[in-house]
Amino acid sequence: MELLTWFIDVILHLDQYLAVLAAQYGVWIYVILFAIVFAETGFVVTPFLPGDSLLFVAGALAALGGLNLGGLIAALSIAAISGNQVNYQIGRYLGPKVFQWPQSRFFNKAALLKTHVFYAQHGGKTVALSRFLPLFRTFAPFVAGIGAMPYGRFVFFNCLGGLAWVFSLTLAGYWFGNWPWVKNNLSLLIVGIIVISLLPVLVGYFRHRRSTSCKAAGDA
Repeated sequence: MELLTWFIDVILHLDQYLAVLAAQYGVWIYVILFAIVFAETGFVVTPFLPGDSLLFVAGALAALGGLNLGGLIAALSIAAISGNQVNYQIGRYLGPKVFQWPQSRFFNKAALLKTHVFYAQHGGKTVALSRFLPLFRTFAPFVAGIGAMPYGRFVFFNCLGGLAWVFSLTLAGYWFGNWPWVKNNLSLLIVGIIVISLLPVLVGYFRHRRSTSCKAAGDA
């Protein structure tokens, strides 16, 4: 419980923690940010790590001079793209048998199945579109690997989505993150970013529940 409380505090006050890390570790902050983004996009067991909010806050810190914007975007872009590459290869290696794995605290089987449905509906675009959807972002390259998506096609959508994700959110933080209202309400904004990014997932969930209920009522 204490670990969860600390993690929530880090997410809500990400700007403060990130500023301290940048001051303490200097250029190593780029390695730390690289590792977080790489893990969030590269391993199906770490979808809980900050993604959208981290990019936004890092961009805001760059606007204050705490980070070099060019170096930041380069590190985050390489992390996002290479993380997905690793995730794809893991999915390709493990294959469809992962759908038989039991649900656990480290493996979100429900999210994997939802991503598989999303992938079936949208094909290769899933790899790019999922960049802006938490959980889906982590599972999409994994599912693409399981489905043996052609490697060249995966690389194209992976690079397209990764660059769009990093550039849009990092530059948004750089341009707007230090506006007085944004700065004074950053914790609220971080919650808003999380809620907005999860909204398509929630809408899909309730639509699924509704269709299931309607089908059950019709069968009855």
